Amino acid sequence: MPVVVVANPKGGVGKSTLSTQVAGYFASQGHPVMLGDVDRQQSSRLWLQLRPAHLRPIAGWELDDRQVARPPKGSSHVVLDTPAGLHGSRLKDVVKLADKVIVPLQPSVFDMFATRDFLDQLGEMKQLKSVQVGIVGMRVDARTIAADKLHEFVDSLGFPVLTYLRDTQNYIHLAARGLTLFDITPGRVQKDLQQWQPLCEWLDAPV
Repeated sequence: MPVVVVANPKGGVGKSTLSTQVAGYFASQGHPVMLGDVDRQQSSRLWLQLRPAHLRPIAGWELDDRQVARPPKGSSHVVLDTPAGLHGSRLKDVVKLADKVIVPLQPSVFDMFATRDFLDQLGEMKQLKSVQVGIVGMRVDARTIAADKLHEFVDSLGFPVLTYLRDTQNYIHLAARGLTLFDITPGRVQKDLQQWQPLCEWLDAPV
């Protein structure tokens, strides 16, 4: 059962957006999906409540934010949304569950600096556990100098940039209705689906 964790100790970088979209992608492939949320804001849980009943189902996972346990049986794929400030023993507990960790990161010097120690910790844990870690550039134009700086930054730490996701209102409008890019007519979000393609391939690749 693949467990995908979306994590970054900095708030406002797009963790819930990525978590819900990844869950939507797995569901679109016909997988029984479970979406857990250990963030006190419970954004992903709220999104699940907004999701229309006629769409491919995504099950919720009730979690205690003070203790992370193995996901319950009944799903073949699990996505875990995590809170800001995740570090120390709680970070280790989450990584122990993970097969893959996605780190959303905006291409600003402040975001990169705030995430540096977190990525260093992930690098140390990666040596202890067979977990794949990838970066997703959020709200970025891949043609810009900022994107180049982001690539240089993560390359220096030994992590791949899986893709860049542009700054678009599509994610906001979809989230307000409990939807993902994978729930609507592809032609309406073609550019965004193209950006997701390398991330989807990474998600589908065996651990």
